[in-house]
Amino acid sequence: MGAEPLVIALYGPTATGKSAVAERLRTLLDVEVISADSAALYEGLPILTAAPAMPCRLVGVVPLDEDVTVGAYAALAHQAIDETCAAGRTPVVVGGTGLYLRSALAELELPPPPTGDARERWSARYDELGADGAHALLSEQDPAAARRVHANDRRRVIRALELAEMGASLAPAGGDRLFDGPTRHPTLLVGLDLDLEQLDARIAARTAEMVERGVVEEAQRAWAEPLSATARKVLGLEPFATRPVDEAVEQVVTSTRRLARYQRKWLRRLPLAATLDADRTPEENADAIVALARAGERLSGDRGAGRR
Repeated sequence: MGAEPLVIALYGPTATGKSAVAERLRTLLDVEVISADSAALYEGLPILTAAPAMPCRLVGVVPLDEDVTVGAYAALAHQAIDETCAAGRTPVVVGGTGLYLRSALAELELPPPPTGDARERWSARYDELGADGAHALLSEQDPAAARRVHANDRRRVIRALELAEMGASLAPAGGDRLFDGPTRHPTLLVGLDLDLEQLDARIAARTAEMVERGVVEEAQRAWAEPLSATARKVLGLEPFATRPVDEAVEQVVTSTRRLARYQRKWLRRLPLAATLDADRTPEENADAIVALARAGERLSGDRGAGRR
């Protein structure tokens, strides 16, 4: 590819058209698209997970009865990226799961998973103490993690308490390699974003389209099978499988909008070469990415590298 980077990565909130941009890149460059989406890994849920129609690695490759960890995904993603680079092609890593995308691009020192009944114990402890009490306890056990996590962020406070119990930390002393650390290969990281009003409208329209395409039947079939704990958490699976359609649609739209806002927080922290307007056509955004690649943009350990 000449001056182009070895890896192109595309991140953005759900419904910003990442797959359409990646598909256009396939017509412009010799690329292999690799998914960085935790839900798309599961087989049997192409409608619910908005799986791309184009050839894409790490889509539909995990049975529904298997749990998925970030570490296991990272190993698969590293293999896919390295094989693509070795073949002289350009990996295009596309996703909306921020931790999966970063684990695909970098060698992350991931914190250990909870052991035994730790998750249940700390969840109960959080509920017993309340948000402020649990956060105060975290401040005693891991002040650095407490400074990073808001008391009302129940999930992260519980996780931080788990890690403190194991002698680890949500705020490791070596710094925040999650966002600042170097990538395994020279990488161009580009974001897609859209204003919230348009994004919310797209999410509602896509959810309605899922229903038209048969997502209820798909979810019901999956729900009747043995499911792992992580598969059960795929957004929309339970409501579409167990609730009246109108109620399910309302819940899924609300949950997806909440997810999109969380993804936008990741977007602001990632060291992007550029953030492109998702209201532009996929062709325009793909052309912009190719132009950045040919200009030799790179992502390194320096948060400021390649920013626009």
